[in-house]
Amino acid sequence: MAADAVRGRAGPVVDGVACDVRFDEDPTGARTALQDALPTIDIIVQIAADRRRSLIVADMDSTMITVECIDELADYVGLKTEVAEVTERAMRGEIDFAGALRDRVALLAGMPETTVAECLRERVRIMGGAQALIGTVRAHGGYALLVSGGFTHFTGPVASEIGFDRAVANRLVVRDGVLTGVTELPIVDADTKRVALLTEIASQGLSLSKSLAVGDGANDIPMIQAAGLGVAYHAKPKTEAAADARVKFGDLSVILYAMGFSKPSASDECWKIAGV
Repeated sequence: MAADAVRGRAGPVVDGVACDVRFDEDPTGARTALQDALPTIDIIVQIAADRRRSLIVADMDSTMITVECIDELADYVGLKTEVAEVTERAMRGEIDFAGALRDRVALLAGMPETTVAECLRERVRIMGGAQALIGTVRAHGGYALLVSGGFTHFTGPVASEIGFDRAVANRLVVRDGVLTGVTELPIVDADTKRVALLTEIASQGLSLSKSLAVGDGANDIPMIQAAGLGVAYHAKPKTEAAADARVKFGDLSVILYAMGFSKPSASDECWKIAGV
């Protein structure tokens, strides 16, 4: 489809940064055409009736927070470069996630649990737009689930700070206040994320179209593909190719605009329905 074939009815510009264009063309073709024509703008194409999602399932590392926690932990033992290289390959889908996790966690054997708390305090920062996104979804009656291939030492505090209803993650085995270098089984992996999404849809009594999944790595692909709207957030190439939508330039608030919300003021975390 040529870009000039996407003819629609443009709505008002929201907050000076976003606008809706309503059209009747095939969504997939329109998305491709618009992304080709406007390569430096985040574009999300979806069915208008489904845009207000009731369930959001999100990855944590490099999605809801700005870092990869295991890489930061490795920095405390002088192994960040080596571990980050493995993390990058796993996130690109070049190597097995579970095996890569096992090997990286083994390098942390002997680390005091207090160092994990120190890493959380010193290194972990919430991604721009995360609190607004989750707070707004929940304020409008939705449910938010954090599902991470990372660790409960981080997901608990992060989920609480951002405002998630619940979090699922791997557990590091600790004995006498020291990491053993082992993770409890079963591993939270790509399939765990997909199953968590589908289970939550069923338990909430929702239609699939009312769900949204967001992540950046290859282990997020199954849940992104299973969701009503799968969003690749500053993602690896394979993840971006698998997603219904991509956010490459803005922060997580792009998703709020796509859901039909606008920011009421600079200080408010909970957004309002656009035009209200």
